[in-house]
Amino acid sequence: MLEPICWILLLGFGGGQLARLLNIPALVGMVIVGMILGPQATQVIDPAVLALGADFQKIAVMVILMKAGLGLDWEKLSQQGTVALRLGFFPAACEALVIAVAAMVLFQFDWATGLLLGCVIGAESPAVIVPGMLRLKSLGWGVSKGIPDAVLTGSALSDVLILLVFGLLINVVGEGAAQAWYWLPLQVLMQISLGLLCGWVLAQVLVWVLVRQSWTQTLTQDTLVTAGLALALILLADQLPLFSGYLAVMGTGFFLIELDAPLARRLRSGFDSLWTVAELFLFVFLGASIQLNVLGDTWGLGLGILAIGTLVGRMIGWLLSTWGSNWNWKERLFLLPANSAKATVQAAIGGLPLAMGIPGGDKILAVAALSILVTAPLGAWAIPTFAPQLLSRGEVDPTKTAMTRQLTILAAVDTDAQAPTILKKAAELARRSDAEVIVLHVIQTPETKPLETLHTQCQSLLADIRHRIMTVEGTVPAEILRISQEFQASEIIIGRHGQTGWPSKLIGSVSQAILESSSTPVLIVSETA
Repeated sequence: MLEPICWILLLGFGGGQLARLLNIPALVGMVIVGMILGPQATQVIDPAVLALGADFQKIAVMVILMKAGLGLDWEKLSQQGTVALRLGFFPAACEALVIAVAAMVLFQFDWATGLLLGCVIGAESPAVIVPGMLRLKSLGWGVSKGIPDAVLTGSALSDVLILLVFGLLINVVGEGAAQAWYWLPLQVLMQISLGLLCGWVLAQVLVWVLVRQSWTQTLTQDTLVTAGLALALILLADQLPLFSGYLAVMGTGFFLIELDAPLARRLRSGFDSLWTVAELFLFVFLGASIQLNVLGDTWGLGLGILAIGTLVGRMIGWLLSTWGSNWNWKERLFLLPANSAKATVQAAIGGLPLAMGIPGGDKILAVAALSILVTAPLGAWAIPTFAPQLLSRGEVDPTKTAMTRQLTILAAVDTDAQAPTILKKAAELARRSDAEVIVLHVIQTPETKPLETLHTQCQSLLADIRHRIMTVEGTVPAEILRISQEFQASEIIIGRHGQTGWPSKLIGSVSQAILESSSTPVLIVSETA
C-alpha cells in the first residue's frame, strides 16, 4: 500500500502542476498519471490497491459535496424558484432518454439496456462541477442570479435520481423485477426528504459538539470530526438505503451556514485543505480505473452517442429547466460547459452491467470510459473559460464562499526608530494568516546607510515570513496607495509620523492622508506599540 500511495501523492501532484503550467486543468494531469500508474501500463497501482479506489473516491466525493453545501446560498436559491429543482430532473432525464434511443439504433440495444446506458452517462460529476462552481462564486460570476448555486443543487439532485433509476434498471435487466418501477416516485421522494433530514440532524449535532460543548480546540480537529461524521452518514446510507448519503452530506454543509455561520466559515477553510489531498486520490484512481482496452471499435459510435446526448437531450433539459426564469440566452448557454462533465459516477457504476453479465455491458463500460476521457477535462477547462463571456459579474458574498487568494500586507516604513515596531506588527499579522509582507520605503533623499539598516532589520524580524523590500521615489502617501492597489494589499501598516502642533499627538500628516484616501484597511502603530 505505501509504495503506490507515495507515487500517487508525488506524481499526481506533479502531473497536476505540470498541467497548470500548460494552461490545462490540473485534473487532466492527475488522470493521465493514473492511467500510467494503472494496471494497463506500469502496474504500479496493482488490482489489489485499485480495489480500494472506490473507498478513496467515496471519501473524496464526501469532501467535495461538503464543500458544495458550505458554499450554497439559500437566498439566491429561493430567488430562482424551481430552476434548481428542474435542473435536478430535466437535463439528466432528457439525456438518458435520448441516449437510450440512440443506443437502440446504433448498438441494437433493447429499451431497458439502452436506458441503462443513458443512466450511466446521464449522471453529472461533482468532482468537476463543484470546484468549478465554487470558483465562479469566489470570483462573482453569475452570483447575482444565483446561477452557480442552482447548478450545484441541480447536480446533486440529478445524481440521486439517476442512481436510483440505475439501481432499479439493474434489477429489471438482470432479474426481471419490473414491479420495482411502481415504487420509483416514492423512493425518489424518500431519498431526498430523508437525506435532507439527516443532513439537518448532523448539522445540529456538529453545532452542539463543536460550538456549544467546545469538544475541539483547533480547526484541524473541527474538520476531522465533521469529516468523520459525514463519512459515517454515507456508510449508513449504504447499509440502510432509505436516504441519499451524498445529499445528506451536502445538506449538512448548507444547514451549518444557517445554524452557525462562523463554524461554517471555519469548516470551509478546513475542507479546502482536505480537498487538496482528496482530489489527488480521486483523479489518479479515476485514471487508473479507465479501461482503455475496452474502447476497441466503440469509440466512434460512443462519441456520437455522447454528442447526441449532450447537444439534444441536455439542451432540451436545460430549456425546460430555465423556462420562465430570468436567465438570458447567454446564461442558458453557459449550462453547456457548466453542467455536462462526467467522471466519478461513471467510474463507479460503468462496469457494473458487464460484471453482472448483462448483454452489451462491454459497450456500456466503453462509452462510460470515453465520457470520462472527453467530458471531464473539457468541462474543467470550459467552466472558467466561458464564464466571463456568458455570465455577468456580481458582488461576492464572503460569508458563502472561501477566499483563496494569497494575502498581502503592505508595511510602509521610514528609516527611523518606528521601523522595527511596524515590522514586528506586520510579522505578527502575517503569521496569523500566512500572508506575504511587502516592506515599502519611499525615498526622498539619497540614504545608503539607513537602507542597509532596514535590510538588516527585515532579515531579522521577518526571517520566517515571505517578504520583499521595495524602494520607490515620489510622494509618500501617493506611492503607498499606488503600491497597495498594484499588489492588492489586504492591509496597510504605517507609523504615526508627527507634524507640528497638537495634532501630532494623535496622527501624522502622512497617516492622515492615507486614512482619508485608502479603500484598504489601515493600521497605525506607534513606537511604543
